[in-house]
Amino acid sequence: MASATYIDDSSSEVIDPPKAEVLDVTELAGDPVPHSPKPNVVVSSSVRELLECPVCLSAMYPPIHQCSNGHTLCSGCKPRVHNRCPTCRHELGNIRCLALEKVAASLELPCKYQNFGCLGIYPYYCKLKHESQCQYRPYSCPYAGSECTVAGDIPYLVNHLKDDHKVDMHNGCTFNHRYVKSNPHEVENATWMLTVFSCFGQYFCLHFEAFQLGMAPVYIAFLRFMGDDLEAKNYSYSLEVGGTSRKMIWQGVPRSIRDSHRKVRDSYDGLIIQRNMALFFSGGERKELKLRVTGRIWKEQ
Repeated sequence: MASATYIDDSSSEVIDPPKAEVLDVTELAGDPVPHSPKPNVVVSSSVRELLECPVCLSAMYPPIHQCSNGHTLCSGCKPRVHNRCPTCRHELGNIRCLALEKVAASLELPCKYQNFGCLGIYPYYCKLKHESQCQYRPYSCPYAGSECTVAGDIPYLVNHLKDDHKVDMHNGCTFNHRYVKSNPHEVENATWMLTVFSCFGQYFCLHFEAFQLGMAPVYIAFLRFMGDDLEAKNYSYSLEVGGTSRKMIWQGVPRSIRDSHRKVRDSYDGLIIQRNMALFFSGGERKELKLRVTGRIWKEQ
């Protein structure tokens, strides 16, 4: 499949379909969507425009509000317009547009990730729930050194990391890296390095950084899998750090890049070394950090 990129910083709420005549909506994002993909269909653009909120331009879900002149807007934007219709400036009141809510319930729309390979067609009120779980939804850039908003499929992100972030790329399932910092007392949540490894036909991201764990400065190393969580569980990895005839070993399962870098780091799911111990491993007068981190990745049988 050809590579594609997708940038989307929206935060749409996941919505369930209305039940019977009660058209209020409840969020159940964790439930699977029980609708099978259907052949592609075309929904009139005029119908889509009717369901577009004139304020936020997003699709509207129950309760859909309207003014006395019939102009509609979504429930999220109603408080923002101070009870005034954004189209005619008349007072809004609490009028529901039940007809439009029922029209929406009759629609079936393609997944917004169809350009990434999803061919499913889903009922209007199930579409957002499906999209929140769609296996074709793009991945966010795993680079943690900046707030990168780029998203795309894995081949696109690999090229993006290499060309735009100048990340080191390595082939093979073992690694041996040396991290040096002349002033180890400067922590301030600094991301030091991201390295990408290609093995077993997959890509893995090795993170190494300094951050504050409460009041204590620590270093953490962990691995993330460039793919979904279920596939990530097919692999394991080990990390080893040491010096002066001592060493620490960590073994775990790589986390999917569906989990953000911060989420993985703040769950302490990796090899954590206190600064004093790291300086002890570095030898010398403990004024310069010199850590060697080795490890390997393997596929579970």
